[in-house]
This record gives sequence, C-alpha cells and structure tokens, in this order.
Amino acid sequence: MGDNFKPGRPAILHELIDYQAGAVVSRTLIDQQAGTVTLFAFDTGEGLSEHTAPFDALVYLLEGSAEITISGQRQTVKAHEIIIMPAGEPHALRALERFKMLLVMIKS
Repeated sequence: MGDNFKPGRPAILHELIDYQAGAVVSRTLIDQQAGTVTLFAFDTGEGLSEHTAPFDALVYLLEGSAEITISGQRQTVKAHEIIIMPAGEPHALRALERFKMLLVMIKS
C-alpha cells in the first residue's frame, strides 16, 4: 500500500488501498469541514447496508464492479464509471467482484 502518500506529492490512486479478505477497507484522504474524500476496497460479496447521507456523494469506481442501489433502483457500476448518490436518498452497495472506489462528499 502507498503508505508514503503525502499531500503535494503524486500518487497512484488504486495503490493507496489494499483488499482484505471478507472485509471492507477504507482510507480517508481528506477530512475537512467542507467535505471528505475516502478510498474504499470491497472484497467480493461485501457491501454497505442501506443508509442515507445528508449530502450528495459522488462514487468513482477505480476497478471491479458493484451493485449500487439508490431508492430501490439497482445499478451495476463498473471500473472507470461514476454515479452520484443524492442527499437524503437511501442507498446501498454490494461488491459483485472485488472493487475499489473513491467517495467524494461535499458538505457545503
């Protein structure tokens, strides 16, 4: 994993987080009052149960594929695709295969 990642230095995004068998791994890159940027790595079959967030959340899949359900509508999202999960809408994620994603949430 890219543990030498530092602000102001280039990095390869998908190398900044590793998969873990049977788990969801996260790594926060930016955590500010205005918003967050977080990397996730999901093992096959893992996911996040349905929940809501008070802000829009942009998801960019770096590799793999996921089933993302927003307000009951299932979508298959693949590597290099983005989807916005709207504020206040229930959403859930499930790994169809191992996948890595970047989650960007702007709070203001």
